[in-house]
Amino acid sequence: MKTIYITGGTMGVGKTTVCRLLNERLKNSVLLDGDWCWYASPFQVTEETKGMVLNNICHLLNNFIGCSAYENIVFCWVMHEQSIIDSIIRRIDTKDCKVKKISLVCDEASLKERLERDVRKGIRTKDVIEKSIARLPLYQELETVRIDTSHMLPEDIVKKMIET
Repeated sequence: MKTIYITGGTMGVGKTTVCRLLNERLKNSVLLDGDWCWYASPFQVTEETKGMVLNNICHLLNNFIGCSAYENIVFCWVMHEQSIIDSIIRRIDTKDCKVKKISLVCDEASLKERLERDVRKGIRTKDVIEKSIARLPLYQELETVRIDTSHMLPEDIVKKMIET
């Protein structure tokens, strides 16, 4: 049986770092970061582009699920609404899979500190701080296992994800 890790969280919570590490730790694993399906210039959020990105994500996930080389599929993306998670799960073939729905969260102070550090490094723009903090409460409403990353090392978060 394959395991699919559907991992969400707001920007700056540690999704990419943790999911890369999870991918390295799991046997026969593949990683898809949803952001990879949306690297465009200019970045445009329209109904058309949102639909295209979801189609691409589901297509790739189904290809990974159908590939005998992989036992573990790790997917991460900003999924702050239950409808996003449900839409993806509805469109992928999970009949012979264990699906782990996980939200990475952290306290506001930790998030602000991480994002400000990224802004100083030029990795993010200052406007993401307010957007990301505003989305934090939304993760409490999701039908997912929440892991608070505020004061945890990435390796410890990965262990919790595997144990979930």
